Amino acid sequence: MQRAAALVRRGCCPRPPGPWGRSQSSAAAEASAVLKVRPERSRRERILTLESMNPQVKAVEYAVRGPIVLKAGEIELELQRGIKKPFTEVIRANIGDAQAMGQQPITFLRQVMALCTYPNLLDSPSFPEDAKKRARRILQACGGNSLGSYSASQGVNCIREDVAAYITRRDGGVPADPDNIYLTTGASDGISTILKILVSGGGKTRTGVMIPIPQYPLYSAVISELDAIQVNYYLDEDNCWALNVNELRRALREAKEHCDPKVLCIINPGNPTGQVQNRKCIEDVIHFAWEEKLFLLADEVYQDNVYSPDCKFQSFKKVLYEMGPEYSSNVELASFHSTSKGYMGECGYRGGYMEVINLHPEIKGQLVKLLSVRLCPPVSGQAAMDIVVNPPVPGEESFEQFSREKESVLGNLAKKAKLTEDLFNQVPGIHCNPLQGAMYAFPRIFIPAKALEAAQAHKMAPDMFYCMKLLEETGICVVPGSGFGQKEGTHHFRMTILPPVEKLKTVLQKVKDFHIKFLEKYA
Repeated sequence: MQRAAALVRRGCCPRPPGPWGRSQSSAAAEASAVLKVRPERSRRERILTLESMNPQVKAVEYAVRGPIVLKAGEIELELQRGIKKPFTEVIRANIGDAQAMGQQPITFLRQVMALCTYPNLLDSPSFPEDAKKRARRILQACGGNSLGSYSASQGVNCIREDVAAYITRRDGGVPADPDNIYLTTGASDGISTILKILVSGGGKTRTGVMIPIPQYPLYSAVISELDAIQVNYYLDEDNCWALNVNELRRALREAKEHCDPKVLCIINPGNPTGQVQNRKCIEDVIHFAWEEKLFLLADEVYQDNVYSPDCKFQSFKKVLYEMGPEYSSNVELASFHSTSKGYMGECGYRGGYMEVINLHPEIKGQLVKLLSVRLCPPVSGQAAMDIVVNPPVPGEESFEQFSREKESVLGNLAKKAKLTEDLFNQVPGIHCNPLQGAMYAFPRIFIPAKALEAAQAHKMAPDMFYCMKLLEETGICVVPGSGFGQKEGTHHFRMTILPPVEKLKTVLQKVKDFHIKFLEKYA
């Protein structure tokens, strides 16, 4: 048909008869007649539309990479095209991506990764022997001695052994079994997988998942995707975002009227709120989970990020075991860690693990089956996780440099946490709780009545309106508190403390100047 149409277009030039006795011009005429009889079909309706797509996927929202970030990308393109703005760059303070904000990688980690990726370097004198030793161990456990091979679905066995040894050291001798360790594609993959296997039922028996408000939006997104029921419990902002068991009881009691609450999620240290739970709080939560027969999820990816001298990270696993066998033998607990946070900041490797204890043996088989569908987590991410849990020790060649770099990163983060808290609290209309841990500030902002009206006119949440104006006038990209959840009538934003100190000071000063002008404009 296409050839016939082409002949029609060229038909003014008669050609000699073809082998069947017809001229090409007459063939073109016939083709033209066929085209008139068979007009081009109109485009059929799309199979996949907003109306026909999976409604659970459509319900998913992820504020950390939501509308405000899309707008930031548009502004960056405009700056590249030479469009004038009141600023010269967009500062992406919306996400905890340490190395994107200038944090340098830990040398030892990158040395081992280089050796694993290109084993010919194992003969190079430029690499320390302790890095080579770890790389050889990892490679020997990989199929074909290559990081490019698949691993077992649960992860490379020797890396799971190293994770178990790390947990035992971290928790003061509380034993960890490698068979309870599952290597994951970042902590997010583990959290999604466990929730997937927990959610069941329908109507009033549909699984309810208790999450803190404010929360990390991964939780609400996965709950929406799985069509589970989100059960909010509110952290106490007036008490440094503390978790109150009476609030857990209220949330559970109300949820039982319309769903079956089975899961309790804890983020410690908190994201976006930065609080670090004390031992009494952890004990109360474990007792509550035991009493109410709830499956505990402990998101502990910021366990290395504790800055307040009055705070100390204690894992839920450690406290659970120290509460005695009545708890340690019965409470089902999944805890999560990652290469992305801490002092490492290796977000792109997507390395992580989960430890799941007191899981029914038959459910363990189902979990491995579910994990096998995605074959295995990235083996490079598994290797990166191994280096995090098996760092240089005293007496090894790389120990001093590793310790110096680690302490430098964490020390700088502690200084920036204090700087951010202090500067925000000097601004009229902004209040920031102490940043005890993690990587973010979550200040409360006062938004005047006229600004609330303007936000409503733009069909935006008030803090989205505020953050959009901040982006458009200063180039600073933060995430509105409404994306994390907050008490009715309160407004916040989340901002990372990761930029270098001088840039962070600039960011904070710009936020201060903007906020004062905002209050004046909408007074």
